[in-house]
Amino acid sequence: MNSLMIAWNMIKRTVGTKKGILFFIVLPCIIVSLTVALMGQSNNSEVRIPYSNEDVGTAGQYIIDVLSRNADYVLELKSSKEEVRDMIMGRQRSVGLSIPAEFTEQLLSGNEPQIAMYQLTGNEASYIVKLSLDRIVGGMAQTAGIISNFNPDNATSVEVFAKSIEEMGNQRIQSERTDYNLYAKPGLSNVTGFTIMFMMGLVSSIVKIIIDDRRNRTIARIYSAPVRSYEIALGHILGSLFVGIIQIIIVLIFSRYVLKYDYDIPFLTHFLILGLFMLVSMGIASTVAGMVRNPTNAGMLNAMIITPTCMLGGCFWPLSIMPEYLQKVANFIPQKWAIEAVDRVASGDQLVDIWLPLSILGLMAIILLAIGSVILRPSDTKVSA
Repeated sequence: MNSLMIAWNMIKRTVGTKKGILFFIVLPCIIVSLTVALMGQSNNSEVRIPYSNEDVGTAGQYIIDVLSRNADYVLELKSSKEEVRDMIMGRQRSVGLSIPAEFTEQLLSGNEPQIAMYQLTGNEASYIVKLSLDRIVGGMAQTAGIISNFNPDNATSVEVFAKSIEEMGNQRIQSERTDYNLYAKPGLSNVTGFTIMFMMGLVSSIVKIIIDDRRNRTIARIYSAPVRSYEIALGHILGSLFVGIIQIIIVLIFSRYVLKYDYDIPFLTHFLILGLFMLVSMGIASTVAGMVRNPTNAGMLNAMIITPTCMLGGCFWPLSIMPEYLQKVANFIPQKWAIEAVDRVASGDQLVDIWLPLSILGLMAIILLAIGSVILRPSDTKVSA
């Protein structure tokens, strides 16, 4: 009961104010939203392509059939090329196509007609569509050239070309997909990194509260009360952990169900990983608060601990681009193991497969929380005036 009272007091002092709610709840949601917008949604490969087909022959329809077989393309038939162009100009779509009239006849006459392609700005999707069109039209032009050389009669050439297009469309030889996206999506590490960085912002607040309590001799009065030492330490840990759990739940719900970002990770597994990291953060907070004597030094926590460890742990960039000796140092950084656990689950691993990073996070949490609980006692510290 004593631990719960201390925990409740810690909760009220942390997020019981407008400033606390803004800094620990609202701000992380905003940062995660920006990170998802900049990095997380780039993996959506579906491209909606409006098109018009004025060709009455078989070549125009064959192009549409080939493009529609691509699972990443959604083709939308429009009545005219003007309608397609208006959609692109209105920024309703990023790329559009228009197959001209007599497209088949021009192929059989030895020409390689151009398909009108509408776009305001070039992007990855438009370049891929352009390459696909060039490949399809180039293949049909070669076929039409061979047929025209062996069949000078135009009527016969049209019939043979139509038959060839029909056989090409049967796809007697097909490819088999072997890439089942068993890897973490691009940007997931950055989304996770920024999330845990702002989770560590809670550490600064806890350190400041504990240092203020030491300066005002509040901790000394608590330890002089008929309350066991472990209850006092447990109360601080439970209060901080509960605030962290609230932060994790709100950020995950907001990013998953409001921003519609798919982490490719079960909710409970994701929550467990971030919860373990929050325990490590609590251990860091209690340890630092027990060692810091001067309250003015608490403001240096971000510059000396949070920011450097986030940099070394891979929150801002991949660990692979760092020198080898820094990659070895990252093995002692909890952010590295939290991000690795998330990435491995997103790559297809199960919970039992990530026992190593989870065990390391748990061991770090136990050691840091034990150290922090011991050095937090006022008998082990001198109160600064």
